Amino acid sequence: MSTYTPEQLARRDASVWTKVQAVLAPIQFLAFLVSFGLVIRYLATGEGYMTATVSVWIKIALLWAITITGMIWEKEIFGRWFLAPEFFWEDAGNALAMVMHNLYFLAVWLHWSPDAIMTLMLVAYCTYLINCAQFVYRGIQAGRQRRMMRTGRQTGAVVRQG
Repeated sequence: MSTYTPEQLARRDASVWTKVQAVLAPIQFLAFLVSFGLVIRYLATGEGYMTATVSVWIKIALLWAITITGMIWEKEIFGRWFLAPEFFWEDAGNALAMVMHNLYFLAVWLHWSPDAIMTLMLVAYCTYLINCAQFVYRGIQAGRQRRMMRTGRQTGAVVRQG
């Protein structure tokens, strides 16, 4: 089964939004690693709550940035802003991660304890990791498909879709 039609793959490869996503994704992952460490440090020692909080804000801002630019990318590649059938599970995972990350603001508004807020963020970060794995897997599939199509063109073979 192909990940993209040849036309979608060509649009994906030509899109500036593919490049934007390729830049934002590792930045977000680095922010995740730093924030995860700071949240764990706070929960383990009780120190560094403000530093952990700022790292959470940065992580949430990056998640919003990659989500918004990803929606633009999806519209360009699949013709839909969100939940395109070809990208349904990645979008569903992203929606779950967005909800979990943004529950932070509700927890603060409801005056949860700092420990409860940071524990919530650990759960949110788990949803991010699952969604991150989905996108890494999708990227690997796209790379394989691109290589197969390139090989098919060089040998004159027909690449089947489906």
